[in-house]
Amino acid sequence: MTAPAAPLAPAPASGLATLRRLILYVLLFALVVITASGLSGLLERLFRTAYVLAAGDVAGLALSLAFTLIGGPLALLLWWFVWRRLDDESERTAPGWGLYLTGMYAVSLIIGTTSLLDLASSFVDAKESQWQSPLANALVWAAIWWWHRWMWKHPRKPSSHLEDVRAVVGFVFGLLLAAGASIAALSTLLDVAIRGFTATATFEPWWVDVLRSLIWAAGGAVVWWWHWFREGGRRYQTGLVDVTIIVVGIFVAGISALGGLGVILFVLLRLAFDRSDPLNDLLEPLAPAIAAAVIGALVWRYHRTTSVHRSPRTRRASLLVTSAVALAAAASGIGVVVNALLAAAVSPLAGGATRTLLLGGISSLAVGGPVWWQAWKPRHQPRTAADIPPGRRVYLVAFFGVSAVVALITLLVIGYRLFEFLLGDVSGGSLLDRIRAPLGLLVAAGLVAGYHFALWRQDRALLAAAAPIHKRVIERVTLISGYAPGTVDPEALARGIADATGGAKVTTWLRADDGGAGLPPSSVLPAGVEDIVPQVAAALEGVAAQHVLVLAGPGTRLEVTPLVAAGGSAVPGGTAPGRVLRP
Repeated sequence: MTAPAAPLAPAPASGLATLRRLILYVLLFALVVITASGLSGLLERLFRTAYVLAAGDVAGLALSLAFTLIGGPLALLLWWFVWRRLDDESERTAPGWGLYLTGMYAVSLIIGTTSLLDLASSFVDAKESQWQSPLANALVWAAIWWWHRWMWKHPRKPSSHLEDVRAVVGFVFGLLLAAGASIAALSTLLDVAIRGFTATATFEPWWVDVLRSLIWAAGGAVVWWWHWFREGGRRYQTGLVDVTIIVVGIFVAGISALGGLGVILFVLLRLAFDRSDPLNDLLEPLAPAIAAAVIGALVWRYHRTTSVHRSPRTRRASLLVTSAVALAAAASGIGVVVNALLAAAVSPLAGGATRTLLLGGISSLAVGGPVWWQAWKPRHQPRTAADIPPGRRVYLVAFFGVSAVVALITLLVIGYRLFEFLLGDVSGGSLLDRIRAPLGLLVAAGLVAGYHFALWRQDRALLAAAAPIHKRVIERVTLISGYAPGTVDPEALARGIADATGGAKVTTWLRADDGGAGLPPSSVLPAGVEDIVPQVAAALEGVAAQHVLVLAGPGTRLEVTPLVAAGGSAVPGGTAPGRVLRP
């Protein structure tokens, strides 16, 4: 007879709930997108024909009708089912609902805004404006955006724990859109001013592109203002908002500003020392560089000022990120300068290309170096452990690690080039010419890695010097308690000795003289545990053995004896003789 099979254990309820939410929200997201696509297609046809929907494209009309009439009711039915369950707070705080709400809010905001701006810019000096498709998309996706914002701020079913997420999504999208369009508008305007009207003249007047870019910039600024000020994004003191400020407002804006300044200096240096190309070609990158530098500097300055009024961690992170961007630019400049010098040594006659390469490296180094010096302040490094700010050691380790990886990759490339030169055809150029580019990068990476490793070791030495000295030599204590029963708790005594020795393992033995009958009560009453433990700690002071025998009791007797294994070597530092403390 066999035992009945054990029933299968059911899956945890939390796992099943997570899987159910995942399936529901993925289906809802897909159905909403399908319905929106069908509705926008039908509206576009309505705007184009006004009364003939088919208009020769039966397949397109059939697809729009299928998406709308099938996907729409399914989306509403599934949404109604999900919305009823949101009365439960656990459903509203589930990650699935937050991901769905954030994803659909972001998609509807991006598509609705871009469609509306495309509609507005299509009327700028256009003989035949194609407004039907942007208008249809704008209407549909604006309604979806409003619908999800209403769910987000519903008074009875609010998703208040995601308020900062909504603000961050709109803030980032609006800022990137406004900054990018502003750079495009300013670049076109400056290009006309620098190179003249004929340099940018096409089939349309030059101001058309400027006006269209300004429309997009204004739309992005409105989105940014709405989420940063109206929705209160700047008031949220959360980690997500702080990280967004650092990444978008400091890091990305810093790259734009420093990159633009580097190109500006490069163009000016070429105008002064390297006019090998036509003047119009030399001036071509100047206008976009000025626009990127100006807009990037404005964005960086605003968020740098904003970070000052936030937490100290955010302020410090903004400085570290600025230093990182500037150091990357300076290190790249060093690598390019080394590359150009090696190229000049290999081919002295190839002056034009080498000079251009050298000027590029000098411009990058001249822009990144001063900014890094101002942000990092290498002459004012911490001199004590208290001066080391939070995040500094992470920054040092990160830069050392990245530069070490870059150095490893360049070493592999140099090795490859070396073996290729030795095994291949010697007519392919000199060895130095083959390895000069990775060698320049290796020099820059090595300098960065060495500098940050030295600073890391210095900080570690400061922290080690300031840390309290933990001399844990004793690892095991054998405690023999000779106190009469009921006078001193041996377990409490063992715990006190373990704490006093920094976590040593204490083994407790009870004396049982006279055949295990126990000790007779002593005429001298022992002190309490709180008094005995300091006496034991004082007796153990200076003992350098790893294993110690402690005889405590009866009465006030206390003896400490260092031990060593039979046949083993003496414990480093020597063993002290047993010390006996008597009344």
